Formats: sequence, C-alpha cells, structure tokens
Amino acid sequence: MSLYLHGVGHFHPETEITNQFLEELDIGTDDQWILERVGIRSRRTVLPLDYIRETRNLDPTKALDAAVYTHADTGRFAAEMAFERAAVTKKDIGMVIAGSSRPGLSSPADACHIAEALGVEAPAFDMNSACTSMWVALYMLSMMRPEKVPDYVLIVAPESLTTVVDYSDRSSSVLWGDCTAAAVVSTRVPSRIEILDNTLGSSPAGYDKVIVPLFGHFNQEGRTVQMFAIKKTVRSLRAIQEKFPGSGRTLHFIGHQANLRMLDTVCQQCKIPDDRHHYNVVEYGNAGAAGAPSVLSMNWDRWTAEDDVAVIGVGSGLSWSSFVLRFGESLVVAVE
Repeated sequence: MSLYLHGVGHFHPETEITNQFLEELDIGTDDQWILERVGIRSRRTVLPLDYIRETRNLDPTKALDAAVYTHADTGRFAAEMAFERAAVTKKDIGMVIAGSSRPGLSSPADACHIAEALGVEAPAFDMNSACTSMWVALYMLSMMRPEKVPDYVLIVAPESLTTVVDYSDRSSSVLWGDCTAAAVVSTRVPSRIEILDNTLGSSPAGYDKVIVPLFGHFNQEGRTVQMFAIKKTVRSLRAIQEKFPGSGRTLHFIGHQANLRMLDTVCQQCKIPDDRHHYNVVEYGNAGAAGAPSVLSMNWDRWTAEDDVAVIGVGSGLSWSSFVLRFGESLVVAVE
C-alpha cells in the first residue's frame, strides 16, 4: 500500500537546560565530561529551571503540575506547523494518532487531548511504543486497508521526558530534552514524498532495559542500551543501503537522537559522510520519539527531488524500526 508524507512540524519549549546549568546543580558533571561521553551541549524542557534547581525533580508525580506546557499544547503547536506545510486544515484530518515514551495522562489518550486542542473531531487514539512511537504508527497505517483510512491522518509524538528525570543523577540528567513532532500522512492522496520500506522489530526479552514507571524516574541499563541501539541502527541502515543503491539519488541518514557518540559510530560503520548525516541532538538532547522527526522537520526545506532519507528509530521494548522517504518533484509550502 502507498503511504505519503504531506507535512511535518515540531515544537521545542523555550526553556534551555545547558551543560553549565547541570554543572551548577553540583551532581558531579561538567561541560567537558558531558561532551566527551554524549556530545550534548543543551536541551529543552517544559519545566521551569527554578523548579529543577529547587527540587531536582525528586518527586516526579509533581512535575506535570509544574510544567509550563501540556502535551495538548505542544501537540497543537507542532501540528499547526505540519498543517501549514501540508496545505491542509483541521477539517481535513480524519484520524489522530499519538504516541510517546511518557503520556501526559493514563487516560484519556494524548491523541484525544491534542485533537480537542486543535478543534479536530475525528477518531483519536494512542499507539505508544516509546522512542519508536511515530515509526510504529506509520507501520500500522501501512498495513491497513486504504479504503478504511481517512484521506489525512495526523500523527503526533509529544515528549516531555524531563518530567521523569532525576536531576540528582548525572547519567540521565545529561541526556533528555523535550520536544513534540507531528506529521500529516495519507494512504490515498499522493504528495511529493512517498514513505517506503516500513520495517518494525522488537525483542520483548529486553523489556526491562529501559523503563519509565508510572510514578517514578526514567531508568535504563546505559551500556546495554547503547550497544543495542548501535547494532540495530547499523543493521537497519545497511539493509536500506543495499535496497536503495545510488542510481542518481542521494541517501541521507537521520537516526534516533540518543546521543552524538552513538550516531557517530553508526555513520563510521556505515560510511555515511558528514554532509548526509543530519541531527540536532547536540543542541536539543535526546527527545525520544520526537527526536528524529524533529530533525526532518528542521531540515524540511533542504530536501530535493534527488533525495532519499533513511529514518531509523530504536527504543524501549526493546524495539527498532525504519522507513525511507523518497522526495519527488512537486512543490511544498514553505514555513517561515
């Protein structure tokens, strides 16, 4: 079944967590330590800096009340950018799917809250798969009967992972940033961008390697998860390189924005040149399911009719997924 991307959008909260801010928390880290290990300089957060400074977020059950934005807020901002680029309105949207690593509520679904904020009256539900949530939504759509799917579907990945970070723990404090990404897709209406080669894999035996408890802090087996992410991303990217060789087109790579060191290793093993590797993890941190889609969004105007973009995600579950965006000739609506 054909699947088309019409527009993407993103939203980063204005509040910035710099390496200097983390150093001032006196948790045994500094700019050099962070850059050497993960290559991240700053991140964004929905939390006020004073709240983090005063509480270290030791009680994450209070974080959502302290947050400046809800997932409905950030989802609306990202979706409105995607609508403009796709040249659609809220009335065109026939389904809303949301998914993230940390839903704003246990119930109702984030998708319902976001749809209400947008004024969209359509079926809305969540499809949570942590950092691979947007990939999984696309994968599921690709398996649906086209005649059963509305003309336009909105997919949203709202992430506010800083609300589950223990800011007395340097290992997790240095990684996470908040972001929301959105995409307007269709199984029926063609666009200049076709979504090809959806893949999805998982290893539930590793379910306990990355955990966000309902009432606790994010926790992972860092070394194990890093090796898993590198291995699965390399295998996925090599499979794409074999299936989509040259032929006058340029293959670009956007990976899960876990950390720069992981991405550098993948590019070295898969021989991806610097000008074909796109990332924002240095300035925005690991934004979970929204990370790689936000890179795509931030580079929206650069892609040409000769470009293919491999987008690969990995996450808890453990899970991994990929797709290729093939850009064609039609015009896009630029967003200032």
